[in-house]
Amino acid sequence: MKVYLDNAATTMVRKEVVDAMIPAFTTYYGNPSSLHEFAREAEQLLDSARKDVANVIGAKPDEIVFTGGGSESDNMALRGAVAANKKKGKHVITSAVEHHAVLYTLQAMEREGLIDLTILPVDEYAIVSAESVTSALRDDTVLVSIMFANNEVGTINPIAEIGKVCRDKGVLFHTDAVQATGHVPIDVVKMNIDLMAISAHKFHGPKGVGVLYIRKGVRIPSLIIGGGQEKKRRAGTENVPGIVGLATALKLTNEHMAENAVKVGALRDKLLKGIADRIPDVKLNGHPINRLPNNVNYSIRYIEGESILLMLDINGIAASSGSACTSGSLDPSHVLLAMGLPHEIAHGSLRLTLSEFTTEEEINYVLDLLPQIIQRLRDMSPLYPKQHNA
Repeated sequence: MKVYLDNAATTMVRKEVVDAMIPAFTTYYGNPSSLHEFAREAEQLLDSARKDVANVIGAKPDEIVFTGGGSESDNMALRGAVAANKKKGKHVITSAVEHHAVLYTLQAMEREGLIDLTILPVDEYAIVSAESVTSALRDDTVLVSIMFANNEVGTINPIAEIGKVCRDKGVLFHTDAVQATGHVPIDVVKMNIDLMAISAHKFHGPKGVGVLYIRKGVRIPSLIIGGGQEKKRRAGTENVPGIVGLATALKLTNEHMAENAVKVGALRDKLLKGIADRIPDVKLNGHPINRLPNNVNYSIRYIEGESILLMLDINGIAASSGSACTSGSLDPSHVLLAMGLPHEIAHGSLRLTLSEFTTEEEINYVLDLLPQIIQRLRDMSPLYPKQHNA
């Protein structure tokens, strides 16, 4: 049996999405910026996609900028917001558990002398509190960037409260919603969000296409220069097939979000309980309740996560030990370390992320196999206490 439980890294593209994309490759293939019928047909596809995306997140169509993915959206938001507000100040606030598209970008900007950076600590569940943001705000703060939901441990942050703190103080608020989109309801107006990043391949859309929501009235310069596309906010010929795929995937995911949250959440809970019941010396990472419905993350003591992944892969199970963007690194997760886990426990993390296509049969297979794998690896580990083998 082959089981895919790495949906936080990327997802299978839905058949309906592929079907919607094909005409944009083969029939409506004009450049939307040209002046002929082929161009107008492509432009109509863009306009329709923009409206669909806006409707899902409670935005206006002209607040939607299509990008090459979540990382580009984050970079555009962060660098753009700082550049547009340099007269006010250069203080930026973020958290210790952000995706590297945010954390590394801000650290690079700090090295470049563009910003003064405050990195907030998190609690044991990876939550950033609105109170901690309030305490860190200064007169020269121009931007706060806090992720909507953590990509490794699935914890959901109090985004609306953080957004209100920022709005009341006149500070721009950016959130990386790459993991949250498609899993939990998002309303950019009610949640006081000024800038938000989305990536299509996290909710059964194509890779290489994303969205940056920019609230009306927020002015930021383009990250990519060279043309007037996206109302001069992002140069380059639009990826019309990808954008159509993104909008189709987001619309379908949103329509079935409530039922999928129940279905996937039940399978997640079965996996959470099954691991806790069948494998001793494990620690759940992330909030036990306030987490994404598809996320399971455990630290498994006495063995390394990489060994678990290799054994799972041999048996047809795809999983990860953290962010796919750092899968080649031997360092323990910065998220788990920020949550207070010691290095030796952080090294033994296992992330299993489900989708609406995950079945109960697949979960049963994992629960039957995983305890055997863990025991086999522990028996070979010099770190495993001898009394466990007695």
